[in-house]
Amino acid sequence: MGILKQFKNGAISVVLIVIIAIVAIFAIVGIGSYNGIVSADQDVKNQLGQVDTALKRRADLIPNLVNTVKGYTDHENEAIEKVTSAREALLGATTIEEKNAANQELSSSLGRLIAIAEAYPDLKASQNFIQLQDELAGTENRIATARHDYNEAVKTYNTKIKQFPGNILAGFGGFTEAKYFEADEEDKAVPVVDFSE
Repeated sequence: MGILKQFKNGAISVVLIVIIAIVAIFAIVGIGSYNGIVSADQDVKNQLGQVDTALKRRADLIPNLVNTVKGYTDHENEAIEKVTSAREALLGATTIEEKNAANQELSSSLGRLIAIAEAYPDLKASQNFIQLQDELAGTENRIATARHDYNEAVKTYNTKIKQFPGNILAGFGGFTEAKYFEADEEDKAVPVVDFSE
């Protein structure tokens, strides 16, 4: 009888140790997954800050560009007003959707303003205008890089909150899917090349 009692106590101890080990493994995996989600979430926020910084830099260049164009043109007010209002919309945007829409509108109106400059040889030759165009082109490259990095961070984060066990932990932690910074339809269109002229 004593041997049977010792066997039962030993078996209970082994089962208890196995249960504790399993709980510990799940706790370690859960903590690691949760910390990974938090880290990815912070990376998304950081990368969004980088996008905001690049967009703000472009917005800061626009008044100088507009004033330079105004100095050479007297009747291009509509294009100048569109750029100015698009800039204000970008600076006031708070969500990814608003920033994306405002960015697309600003890019479009800036493109029109630069095209107008082609009609004014003195403006095109202005050192101030050339320098602003160069700074704007460099800023556009920074924006493209920041958007790419942001979208990569969003991809990593969204993957973490959709995979097991992250999907369960994301629900408990209140983590929701992040939105991508999308290209506008004009950027997606295939350019038409015509050599017939």
